[in-house]
Amino acid sequence: MTRITPQDPQVLLEMIQSRLFPFPKRHFNAAQDLDPPDIVALLDLADVFVELNRRTNKKLDLLKGRTQVNLFFENSTRTMSSFELAGKRLGADTVNMNPRTSSVAKGETLIDTAVTLNAMKPDLLVVRHSASGAAQLLGQKVGCSVVNAGDGQHQHPTQALLDMLSIRRAFGHVDSLTVAICGDVAHSRVARSNVILLNAMGANVRLVGPPTLIPGDADEWGVEVYHDMRAGITGANVVMMLRLQLERMDGAFIPSTREYFRYFGLDREKLAVAAPDVRVMHPGPMNRGVEIDSEVADDLSISLIQDQVEMGVAARMAVLASLAARLETDR
Repeated sequence: MTRITPQDPQVLLEMIQSRLFPFPKRHFNAAQDLDPPDIVALLDLADVFVELNRRTNKKLDLLKGRTQVNLFFENSTRTMSSFELAGKRLGADTVNMNPRTSSVAKGETLIDTAVTLNAMKPDLLVVRHSASGAAQLLGQKVGCSVVNAGDGQHQHPTQALLDMLSIRRAFGHVDSLTVAICGDVAHSRVARSNVILLNAMGANVRLVGPPTLIPGDADEWGVEVYHDMRAGITGANVVMMLRLQLERMDGAFIPSTREYFRYFGLDREKLAVAAPDVRVMHPGPMNRGVEIDSEVADDLSISLIQDQVEMGVAARMAVLASLAARLETDR
């Protein structure tokens, strides 16, 4: 895929404006909110934002006058920072709200919070919550656009979008690639969103993990399911490791982390059966020595993990800018 490397800032701005389009819906709650043409359009826009973010002057005024509120009921340094940078680089007035020090900690309900926020007239509300469906509920109660930054075990659509951006920039395309998503799929909202977007773009998706960590309805997801790590990643172009989410587990899903790494942790030996051009991904944070070996994670010749962090800002800029364009058309 041809890289975008304009030297003239005005040319870069014109490229952004030519690729800007109104988001297909007022909110971005789930990966299925996007059809393939929407996915491609967002990736094309994000590609230009990648180049912007690599310049000394990263600021635009596309969202000048807009207010973006980041409301994170769960800790997430990586995702919150990414959304905050995305909003600020687009020129939005960005506010981070910490529910642990707000009225929520005193017993205020999610509906009360929505009513309060709505009275402040924000334009964009980025929400992360431990309950599945929280972002969708807020979207029904506020007049602004809501972005789901992760809700329970439901979805994390912007993570899937940035993952696809990393894959497309590494290979030049997504269709026909074999992507193995490995590990704790049962508790992963990232896996669910990735499966939807990857299937939509024509990738061959595999889920790999012990039976206790693969959802019972996975055979209905349009994927291949493997319970043997080596078999699951054989010939794979992309191996995406997932964090073992012990905090979400109610019961014994694995015998021990040491045993888990022995059979399902990614190391050089297991990775040898993947495709010669394999790339390794992880949405973070990583449990080194549990689901991935440090030698693999830190090998920049195969690892896209640092790239995913960079792509996160660009992908979220594309989402925020497109949602703001939608707000303009809805006036």
